[in-house]
Amino acid sequence: MAKREEKKRLGKKHRQASTRPKKGKAPRAAGGRGAVTGAVAPKARKKIATKRADAAQAAKTPRRAPEFEGKRTIAPDGIGAEGQRKSVGRVGGRISKGPQKPADMDEQQWREAERIGEELSVQMGRGASGHGAGGVGAGGGGRYGPGLKREGGALGIDPELERDRSLPLVAICGRPNVGKSTLFNRLTGSRRSIVGDEPGITRDRIYGEVEWSGRDVRIVDTGGVVPDDEALIPSEIFRQAQVALDEADAIVMVVDGRTELASPDLELARLLLRGGKPCFLAVNKMDTPEIAVQAENFRRLGFRNVMAISAEHGSGIGDLLDEVFAVLPAAVEVEPERMEGIGEEMEEDAEGPVDAPVRAKMVEDLEDGERPRKLRTHGDFVQTETKVAIIGRPNVGKSTLLNALTGTDRAIVSPIAGTTRDAVDEVVERGGHSFRFVDTAGIRRKGKTKLMAEKLSVIMARKHLEAADVSLLIIDATEGVAALDANIGGYAHESGRSVIVVVNKWDLMTTAGADGLRVFDGKPVVDPKVYEEQVRHALKYLDYAPLLFISASEGINVEQVFKKVELVARERRKRVSTGQMNRFLDRVDFQRASVPMNKRVRIYYMTQAAVAPPTFVLFTDKDVKLHFSFERFLGNQIREAFGFIGSPIWFKVKARNKKKAG
Repeated sequence: MAKREEKKRLGKKHRQASTRPKKGKAPRAAGGRGAVTGAVAPKARKKIATKRADAAQAAKTPRRAPEFEGKRTIAPDGIGAEGQRKSVGRVGGRISKGPQKPADMDEQQWREAERIGEELSVQMGRGASGHGAGGVGAGGGGRYGPGLKREGGALGIDPELERDRSLPLVAICGRPNVGKSTLFNRLTGSRRSIVGDEPGITRDRIYGEVEWSGRDVRIVDTGGVVPDDEALIPSEIFRQAQVALDEADAIVMVVDGRTELASPDLELARLLLRGGKPCFLAVNKMDTPEIAVQAENFRRLGFRNVMAISAEHGSGIGDLLDEVFAVLPAAVEVEPERMEGIGEEMEEDAEGPVDAPVRAKMVEDLEDGERPRKLRTHGDFVQTETKVAIIGRPNVGKSTLLNALTGTDRAIVSPIAGTTRDAVDEVVERGGHSFRFVDTAGIRRKGKTKLMAEKLSVIMARKHLEAADVSLLIIDATEGVAALDANIGGYAHESGRSVIVVVNKWDLMTTAGADGLRVFDGKPVVDPKVYEEQVRHALKYLDYAPLLFISASEGINVEQVFKKVELVARERRKRVSTGQMNRFLDRVDFQRASVPMNKRVRIYYMTQAAVAPPTFVLFTDKDVKLHFSFERFLGNQIREAFGFIGSPIWFKVKARNKKKAG
């Protein structure tokens, strides 16, 4: 008790005395090994211990990546590995042998800068190359070359689109809540389709791929079919299912083996049998051998091929695939014509010529089957497809825009908010470029999502956004920019996706009646410049994003979307040489940056370590996080000099004279 009273009496002095260092050797500061600066503040001790632990972990991590162990060196343009042959880069239509050493830097510092830049490039290449492996709608992962699959939406050099069209198609249909989506996910080996206990979750057509016995086929999942239901959404689901049934080569009808046959089952069975295509009946939810014999009771539907399966557990799936593949036509072989012109395609992608020895070596490696690992962030892939995610709040016109871009009724459109649940993708070829548009579900706040299907649709929309290259942020012109629009745009900005702001329903804001007022609500017609200023003010962090005014339902300015997407995708993969960046730094007046003095850093030089999104490494005198105002100032200066329209710019800071802590 006396000791406690003494502590209360001393108060602050007691606390100061308890934190003073003991006699003897003073603790080391965070400045580096062996640097003794006296006492260390209590709040800084935890920070010092964390840095020491990170340094110890980094020392145990190998610095050599697998792609640098082979004979060939796969490195980004402008960053070479010490002691190895540098890859020949192409910058601005000319041959660049890598970055040039500044005149005011010695050889040892330059080698250290190259080594750090190489390590950062490899780390960022690993992180970004794994995004969205398998692509949207891909049935099972990715492989390069003569195969079909893709990695992260960036395709290798193969005629994939032509091969997709030549594959047979199998359609899965049935009434709601019988396990069609579960069977689709089981066959494709993915979780592409949303599965839940609620009936009617799947509404649009969802495509995937299945590989069995050395053959590949396409498969399509349809919504629950109720032929007699005349409501808007059920009738639209039935119309989408009819499209899938018309283009299918074989049809698998799924029924629930634990329930009695319903009238939708009987009507759908009669509809399928009249079509004349190979039809198979899959009696689902036969989880045990004891109840599997009950599948014979469903032969009264008129199907010759009846199989008992369990999509949840995978039993009977092999027998079903054997029966289906036996009646499918063989796929038409597509000759890989573009393999012969690989050198020319790489020239077009890099906007510069390729040396004859380098081209001969590439072609020779491809013919021998040797495919070195390629990093998407380093621009090694020949980008033949641009993946575009259409994001926004519910009922802002995302599905209408997808139908307008594709020229089809690919997605179900209705005035009911939340109509789209599964992500719907469609490939459009325009002007020699391939665009894969992905219509995502409307993103809502967590407090507004009640049903499990809605929660899963929001999660899938976020995943498809992170797997895309460009995002179209759709805004309802009649409602303006809401707080949720700003949050959704922040998702795209933080994930490094390029952004295009699209203001939809613009015709309602500009169509005037006889009295000069808007027909929509009787208010004055909106000036586009004033409206753009309001949008820019609400989305200040997206000042780099282009803005379009369109009307998806009327087709106004829809063609401008293709041009903007192509421009933004090209700017996203732009690379600037280290020499150009150093000359750029000499011209920048950093005194104009409104940064506190204690947050100011001196940049010795900088280099671009990765693309998609463009990432720059800054070698500074301090190892501190850049102040947000300084980062914004430097990003604006880079955009003014080099462009990078619509793409966020990332910065990594490395102190040139930093010593290891510990």
